Parts: sequence; C-alpha cells; structure tokens
Amino acid sequence: MDQINKLFAGLNNLQKTLVLAIIAIVVYAFSAGISYSLISSIGGKVGIPQISQTTTLPNAKGGGEDPSQPKTESCLLNGSMHTKAAKTAWDNHRPLAVMIENHQDARPQSGLSSADIVYEAVAEGGITRFMAVFLCELGDFQVGPVRSARTYFIDWLSEYDALYAHVGGANTSGPANALGQIIDYDILDLNQFSIGFPTFWRDYQRLGRPVATEHTMYSTTQKLWDVGVKRGWSATDSAGIRWDSKFIPWKFKDDQPGGTTTKIIVNFWDNKPDYQVEWDYSSDCNCYKRKNGGANHIDLDNNKQLSPKNVVVQFMVQSNANDGYENNAHLLYQDKGQAKALIFQDGKVVEGQWIKGSRLAREKFVDKLGKEISFNKGQIWIETVPQGSQVTY
Repeated sequence: MDQINKLFAGLNNLQKTLVLAIIAIVVYAFSAGISYSLISSIGGKVGIPQISQTTTLPNAKGGGEDPSQPKTESCLLNGSMHTKAAKTAWDNHRPLAVMIENHQDARPQSGLSSADIVYEAVAEGGITRFMAVFLCELGDFQVGPVRSARTYFIDWLSEYDALYAHVGGANTSGPANALGQIIDYDILDLNQFSIGFPTFWRDYQRLGRPVATEHTMYSTTQKLWDVGVKRGWSATDSAGIRWDSKFIPWKFKDDQPGGTTTKIIVNFWDNKPDYQVEWDYSSDCNCYKRKNGGANHIDLDNNKQLSPKNVVVQFMVQSNANDGYENNAHLLYQDKGQAKALIFQDGKVVEGQWIKGSRLAREKFVDKLGKEISFNKGQIWIETVPQGSQVTY
C-alpha cells in the first residue's frame, strides 16, 4: 500500500485520473464476469432470463382441451367443435385480431395455427402480412412477430367488432391512414405504442440467430384479452350488448373429402417468389398443408405445419395510395363490392365470388349461382391477391 501511495504521489493530476479510470474499467469487467457466471448458474432458479438458443416466452400456457370431454360446442367463427370448457372461455371475451408479419426473417411465426381465421394480403413491397383472428381455441397462445396496421385489414376486422393488436401502422394523411381510421371508426385498439411491456415484449432469441428489431415483437392472446377487459372491452360493451348480437356467422358443413384438386399455387406478386404460397391437399386430415417460398410453413410454438381446412383466394383491385409515403409503398384494395373468388375444400374447388357491401357488412362467398358457400368446420384461410395474379390448381 505504501508503494502505491508513493507511486500516486509522483503523478500529476492527469496521470492520476487516467490510472483511476483504468482501475475502474478492470474492476467493472471482473465484477461483470463474476455476475454473469452467477446469473447463468442460478438464473433458472430465481427467474432471471438467460440468453440461449431456445427462449421460453413469459406466461403463455399454450392450449388444449381435455380429450376425455365431448366436443359439443360450435365456434361462431369457423364452425369447429369444442368442449363446454372452451365455450365458457370464449363466452367471456370478444374476437381478437393480431397483425403478424410474414417477412422472411419473421418465419416461423407464432400463433397462426391456433387462430380460427387468418387473412393474408400484401402489406408493401410484395411482402404479405397476416391478420389472425382468435376466439374459440382454449388456451393462451404466443403471437408474433406483431407488426403494423393497414386499412384493408381494418375493413375485415370491422365485421367482428374485435380487439385489434398491432405495432403502429400506416399514418400518412390520405386513404391509407390506418391509424387515423382506427380513431374514426372507434376500433377497439390495442396498439403496442400505448401499452408496452409486459403485455408486449421483444424476443431477440426467438430464432436463435440475429434478426432486425422489427421482427421481434411478441405478446400472448390472454395478455391482450386482459388489456381489453381493463379498457371495458369484454364480450359485452358498456350498455351490456354482446359483440355477437348482430354477428352473422358463415355456413358450415361436415367434411366431404374425395376431390382431385391436390395442389394450389398462389402468387401475390410475380416478382416475389419468396412469398409464393403452395397448398398441398392431404386426404388424411382433409386439410391443406402450407408452403411459403418453397419451404414448409411451421408454427414456431408447436412445430406444426400450417394446415387449414379451407382456403379462399379472393381477387381484388390493388392500387397505390399515392399519399406521399416513401416509394409510394402504401397499398389499397377495393374490398367493398364483389369479384372473383376461389374456394378450396375437400380437395375440390368452387369458382365463385366474394361479396362485401360495406366496411361493417359481413363478407360472404358464393358460387356461380349466387348460393352461399358452406365451409368445412375448422380453420379458414383467406388470401387476397391483386386481380390478374396467377393462381394455379
């Protein structure tokens, strides 16, 4: 110690400052290493998150119904059959719509296999985006990566009087101003910008490799429903009127497998092969197994290939919003009126039309004679492509 004091006594003030700074850095690095070792060894015991290739996201309980219980209850959204326990759960909340992105760095996503209905359309630049609508599956499901709102998804959302979970949205003044329309239409808004952690969080380790920050936002269905309840948006409104008091369900039927239309290829934009979708019909499940960009499309949470019972491809006029946004990237779809639709189920195809009279009107799908299509009971996937897009089957 005397030697250290003599050394300091021989230094000027600047030299003393530099020496102290070096000592502080060394001490900090040493203590940080000790702390990291301790945290790594006890993190699982005390609940401290650890960085690993596999990340357990907080508080999601997954899903599942008791297999010993009969499935006697029909889901309003897609006709799928569930237990009384599931119905008790869905009777207490309204539909929840979550914007989930489909950038290559977002795949595989979480939650898509557990949605009752999935809408898919291009968000910008040929990259599609999903709006997953949840109501009837029993459980708490991780959902993400969550991304921003678009106007045409709001038009479809409005049919359900649903909660709308997203991260920001298009807000340039003009016809594509999604955030403005959320206010104008009194949408039950769950914008991450107004909620934050712990309802939303970023999981940088979800894929075990680095991705850009915009591909990391997550939540769970129950966390989002809980926020809705706190804001007074449960299954009923402040006047005690249920969300489904005027809801018009689609028609449903039993499976009738046996068709020979076994492969569907959907191009959203011809110059974006990474977003081309292929649906392969399987008679084993009477469902359609999804490939995206040539690879099996998997749900990260359960490692299952996305396999809806029904696939709808609807053709709509697509245009640019011309709202001054960078590269004129914001899009519009002419989603009111009627135009061509292809409805795939049971290994068969019906060439018909989609019909939607207004934002609040229930969209319907009819055959060439105008008769409403009855869907198989199970997940329904609705893809919106620009008129003239190549769809082969």
